[in-house]
Amino acid sequence: MTEQYSSAKKIGELLTAEFEKDPHFYFFSPDETTSNKFDQIFDVEKRAWGTLPQKTWDLPESENGRIVEMLSENVLFSTMTGHLANGERAMMGSYEAFFPIITSQLLQQMKFIKQSKAVSWRQPLPAVNLLSTSTCWRQDHNGFTHQSPALISQLLTVPSNLANCFFPFDDVDAESMYNYMINSTNVVNLTTFDKNERPRYFDFEQASRIREDGGALILDSYSSESPDFVMVACGDIVGHETIEAIKILNKDLPEIRLRFVYINTLSYRGIGTTENKLTREKFNEIFTSNKPILANFHGYPETLENILENYTARSRLRVHGFNEEGSTTTPFEMLRKNMASRYDLAIDIAMVAKRNDLATKYEDILAQNHSHATQFGVDLIK
Repeated sequence: MTEQYSSAKKIGELLTAEFEKDPHFYFFSPDETTSNKFDQIFDVEKRAWGTLPQKTWDLPESENGRIVEMLSENVLFSTMTGHLANGERAMMGSYEAFFPIITSQLLQQMKFIKQSKAVSWRQPLPAVNLLSTSTCWRQDHNGFTHQSPALISQLLTVPSNLANCFFPFDDVDAESMYNYMINSTNVVNLTTFDKNERPRYFDFEQASRIREDGGALILDSYSSESPDFVMVACGDIVGHETIEAIKILNKDLPEIRLRFVYINTLSYRGIGTTENKLTREKFNEIFTSNKPILANFHGYPETLENILENYTARSRLRVHGFNEEGSTTTPFEMLRKNMASRYDLAIDIAMVAKRNDLATKYEDILAQNHSHATQFGVDLIK
């Protein structure tokens, strides 16, 4: 079995080190620090606590604790931005579906950043750093109410170009992104990742190179030279599905050459960060200049499609992603419901290859999983 790693636990480890290193660092969270698997921070710091009586089951608390938990994203964000305005660093974690609650506040903060950059005496502000987990793809118990990647789309449409959306592929990539976030200024950073354990795909050299090259990287171990199709993923869960699709296609259609490209950063109208976007020349080198692109995105498909269209013709693109289809269901069924599973991707390639027999085979497998998951509450496909 492939060894598994947790991006959330890695970030919890890094937050713990931050608390030990920086006595002014704060972490803000509604009530989900433990749920989101950042709870290692409780080993070195306490929750802020007021005058209410403590119960025996409460975690360590104190009047001067630097872990601030309150079930109000609006109050937490306001408090955090006040801390940032004082020149001190902080991070905020929450469920992905509830981060959109602070959308208006985020947009106002971006306006403030834009204006403050024009004032000569104003020092750079520490970044607004948001850690978004418990995502739309893995709400096995909470269901449709907890399935929304809407904030990603909102941030990527603001022309001031002051927001980065990060999608670390694994724990190594998450560490690289954390280091970027904690040291950045005058920007909003939203990092979205699964809190469950997943395979590791990057080494530290690749994690550094993808940032330097503008947010996209060819993974050679899943790619062929001179590809017929470019398979693209942006997001850890959909990235895993894309790799599984490549494995299926390599077995069933070995004559078709595939390239796998992972995107880990998006910003306004581009791949990469606000300060280091992928160039058109580099895009053509990574994605080719004319081969069909089949992409799988963590969020709404149109969001990634609109960005890719800034680099190439829309006619080359077929983008899968979250189609606002949700339920309290199994992990693979969420992918199937949104046509973002490995077999949905494989069907696209099979249809282009005029292999209707394979497309039918993959559709049957999806139907079998749906029937099994409905009856037994677990997936046939892992």
